[in-house]
Amino acid sequence: MSPTTKQIVNAVELLSETEQSLIYELIIRMLPDDKATKEDIADIRAARAEYKRGETVRLEDIVN
Repeated sequence: MSPTTKQIVNAVELLSETEQSLIYELIIRMLPDDKATKEDIADIRAARAEYKRGETVRLEDIVN
């Protein structure tokens, strides 16, 4: 594991379960569809559909 990856893991472990879920969703959205697993792609598509329907919460609304 790279030093940066270790730092990310350590930081994420300090977050609540809800915040960890948000970070996970952000990471999934950054993955290119052609390099993601079939499950990842399904999750990405579901997340994008939720976003289009307005069912997501802005990070700013949670953090602030």
